[in-house]
Amino acid sequence: AERNAWKFGFTPQAEIWNGRFAMIGFTVALILELLSGQGIVDLSGLF
Repeated sequence: AERNAWKFGFTPQAEIWNGRFAMIGFTVALILELLSGQGIVDLSGLF
């Protein structure tokens, strides 16, 4: 329960949440790429 606490700064709890959000973002990017057939950079229109 303590490791799931929402704490700011360079704390183990903050790093756990950072990792969770990074995994969610990576999964969403992968799904978008698979569904569209284009990479994230292509979808963003940067290049």
